[in-house]
Amino acid sequence: MIIREIYARTILSKSKVFDYVVNPYVGCQHGCTYCYARFMKRFTGHKEPWGEFVDVKINAPELLQREIEKMPPGRVWVSGVCDPYQPLERKYGLTKRCLEILLRHGWPITVQTKSSLVLRDVNLLKGTDKTEVGLSVTTGDERVRQLFEPGAPSIKQRIKALEELRIAGIRTFAMIGPMLPKAEELAATLRGKVDYVLIDRMNYHYGDWVYRKHNLESAKSNDFFFLKGKELASTFEKAGIECQVLF
Repeated sequence: MIIREIYARTILSKSKVFDYVVNPYVGCQHGCTYCYARFMKRFTGHKEPWGEFVDVKINAPELLQREIEKMPPGRVWVSGVCDPYQPLERKYGLTKRCLEILLRHGWPITVQTKSSLVLRDVNLLKGTDKTEVGLSVTTGDERVRQLFEPGAPSIKQRIKALEELRIAGIRTFAMIGPMLPKAEELAATLRGKVDYVLIDRMNYHYGDWVYRKHNLESAKSNDFFFLKGKELASTFEKAGIECQVLF
């Protein structure tokens, strides 16, 4: 793993998903095989394989403090092309410091991660109706998870994090995206732990080799996504959980 400390030029960027996005890191230690953020290598010049490098934007909080004064308020996505709570966050605390600035200014925040490290910041995140936290959980089968997300936390850790966040009074959601095989097992597991669920399909081809290697190619067909997505959404709705299919 190659870790570099860098000075970024900007940190608060416009987003097509929310109003803004903050990415305190370039790259991700989780190294998920399908990750759409691999496209970033075209712009950063990295030659290393995805998951084997991280650039740490050590001036992110200072940049955010300056930039937030110049921008109209809006919802901020933390984060879009990295996991804000990847293991390096334990050392650097950039995500936490950025959250402190956003909350101090009263800006709404959507945190999205795969890591239970987010629980470190529960006391920071609770007590406001402007904050929500989502955990990406793509399958209910740990064996499938290990094929596609070998460097990410276990399903059990993520579900437990959602539960503890919800108990703390924080609005929570699960992002089942990309929907992997055995995602239907999540319906029962997530009950009572999330306010809503988002379901998305595999939209990129970076992880195709995993499907081929493990004879799972039928699980990336249009028929699979439309059928399983519809079935899964129906199951959540019957359980009283708001659900949106994004494809």
